[in-house]
Amino acid sequence: MLVLGLTGSIGMGKSTTAQMFRDEGIPVHDADAEVHALYRGAAVGPVAAIFPEVVRDRVIDRALLRARVLDDGTALRQIESIVHPLVRAAREAFLAEMKAKGAAVVVLDIPLLFETGAEGEVDRVVVVSAPESVQKARVLARPGMTAEHYSAILAKQMPDAEKRRRADWVIETGDGIGPARAKVRAILAEARVLAA
Repeated sequence: MLVLGLTGSIGMGKSTTAQMFRDEGIPVHDADAEVHALYRGAAVGPVAAIFPEVVRDRVIDRALLRARVLDDGTALRQIESIVHPLVRAAREAFLAEMKAKGAAVVVLDIPLLFETGAEGEVDRVVVVSAPESVQKARVLARPGMTAEHYSAILAKQMPDAEKRRRADWVIETGDGIGPARAKVRAILAEARVLAA
């Protein structure tokens, strides 16, 4: 089974690209979706023990959590020490299930693939990228996003140029859906050969 790691900085079109892989019949494990589920389940107790103010109605309020850790590296590391092992366990369960089902190619959608050292868990890396102007416009169009918050997020992410340098494949999303989907299909053609 060939494991593709899909990553890209904020606003690059990674979620849309992950859906393109799903559309081609490829199983995708979404780390962000897993975190959202954990914030409604297994992570609530451990996080509430440290930062009870970020929990509302037995759910971690993402806006409150984001505000709590934004300028506090120690708090962020505490949260990550709870959440990252839970996400890793879910990812391992996904891989075991897909292997048992005989999947030839799977995708692990991991926004912070390089930042968390997860590139060692995948066979090949696919980076989703777009011009900086496109990225900025996409992100600032999101509800509640500010230029300051955008800058803070970028400061915590590896620069796009470095991600591109480390990638096995790069999918450019600035040219629209059609070219990006064609690139996904080309990558899958190569991946299936590698998996055979």
